[in-house]
Amino acid sequence: MNLKTLSYGDYAVFLIYFVIVASYGWWVYKRKHNADATSKDYFLAEGSLTWWAIGASLIASNISAEQFIGTSGSAFKMGLAISTYEWMAAITLVIVAVFFIPVYLKNKIFTMPQFLHQRYNGTVAMVMAIFWLLLYIVVNLMSILYLGALAISGISGLDIHLCIWLLAIFSVIITLGGMKVIGYTDVIQVAVLILGGLMATYLALTLLSEKEGTTGLLNGFKILHSEATDHFHMIFKKDNPNYMDLPGLSVLIGGMWITNLNYWGCNQYITQRALGANLKTARGGILFAAFLKLLMPVIVVLPGIAAYLLYQKGMFHQEMMSSSGVLDPNKAYPSLLNLLPSGLKGLSFAALTAAIVASLAGKANSIATIFTLDIYKKAINPAADDKKLVNLGKWSVVVAMVLGILLSELIGKALMGEGKQGFQYIQEYTGFVSPGIFAMFILGFFWKKATSNAAMFATVGGFIMSCFFKLLPRFADLSFLSPYGFSKLALQDDKVTQLYEIPFLDRMGFVFIICIVGMYIISKIDGARGIKTNGLEIDASMFKTSRAFTAGALIVTGIVVALYSIFW
Repeated sequence: MNLKTLSYGDYAVFLIYFVIVASYGWWVYKRKHNADATSKDYFLAEGSLTWWAIGASLIASNISAEQFIGTSGSAFKMGLAISTYEWMAAITLVIVAVFFIPVYLKNKIFTMPQFLHQRYNGTVAMVMAIFWLLLYIVVNLMSILYLGALAISGISGLDIHLCIWLLAIFSVIITLGGMKVIGYTDVIQVAVLILGGLMATYLALTLLSEKEGTTGLLNGFKILHSEATDHFHMIFKKDNPNYMDLPGLSVLIGGMWITNLNYWGCNQYITQRALGANLKTARGGILFAAFLKLLMPVIVVLPGIAAYLLYQKGMFHQEMMSSSGVLDPNKAYPSLLNLLPSGLKGLSFAALTAAIVASLAGKANSIATIFTLDIYKKAINPAADDKKLVNLGKWSVVVAMVLGILLSELIGKALMGEGKQGFQYIQEYTGFVSPGIFAMFILGFFWKKATSNAAMFATVGGFIMSCFFKLLPRFADLSFLSPYGFSKLALQDDKVTQLYEIPFLDRMGFVFIICIVGMYIISKIDGARGIKTNGLEIDASMFKTSRAFTAGALIVTGIVVALYSIFW
């Protein structure tokens, strides 16, 4: 029996999902569309998203193929520790809501390049706008399309190339409606992905309990916890084979903070959801997203751990293998979904599609926003009216998606296939630019003396230093770093050599510190030369929060502390 098929019932469930999302999106577009809408209204849904729409859209844009497929694959390999990206993000969202969003809204900042232009100068803004476009297309769009298509193909049996095109087309249709349509349809997408994701977790845990002669969800979790004990540690020791991906305490006091704060606080793709709202609404939406992040490991991590134990017990060995016979962690989630009964499989298939499409739509909209407002409007045609900008934005969506398709077809398999962890690929290669960007933003926010020359150093120099630290072990003997947790790599060209590679989260921490120090020195030198800076409007009252928000933030923090205490 070929498990890679969908029944008529599954297709019916999926069709219902598609019709609901498309119809609701069309209704939102017709009800809220204004023929004279401004470009900011199109790209940012200025003032029209509620707190629950902002929170849902944040999660829908964040949870995509890299979570369902990549995170589940990483959970299959390394266990609960990969949840650190979700649970630390919950606290990060609180920090962003308190300290970052007020600065953006007070200074009427709508895009990240606009912030850099206003705080530093046009050169820094233009360099980073181009940088972001390349990053979003080459890393994000490509990875979401490839990993998403890999999952859809694994469940449905459809050709992976066809799946890439179908996902892209569906995403373009939603994106062309603008941020209002994306924001409100994301509410449905999140509901579907959470429901479908919970069904996959339920299946996995009940399967485990049945294999041990018991029944019930709770019994399944107890079996999972007792028989896969090595997969239930949040902090890895130096002798753990996965230490390179999650290097011990760095997930609590090191590079993980740079990854999260840069992603959630300095990322057009994410902050765009909140920039069109007032402060109270934006904070409420971000806090809602923080609570949803706490739930994500139940949906995307537990199934991966359960798939690992089921695999150890002899299930879906063939389904987990790549075409060349290599165990492929990225196939853990699709293999699990193939065991669902008709109808429920369709629901989980819809959930997976919802996550992929929502993320693609959000990414494409951000690409269009940056290209249209920060490159075309500023450098190519400053006199362009709003109608022209909106039309150009729509064409930008199409072009970006076509580029994403071509890249995923050409190099997707080489970078993320054949047993590789897709989620880790995204994190590491995004980490080449994260330290410099975050250093530039954090000093730009809170230190008025930071200069544009210093910002350019962080932008370009941060990337160069990331490459340097990545390649350094190839040219230098770093064995003296072994006691500090740097991992040994075996061999090249049939010769056994001992190379010591720096964990990428630690590498990000080193580069961030160098960028901060470099920016400080350069800014001091520029200050002595009389170079003036453009400080932002900031005062202490901006960071005050309501009692309700404070209570919610404390609850989120308390839950995260409790989870780390239990699963240390």
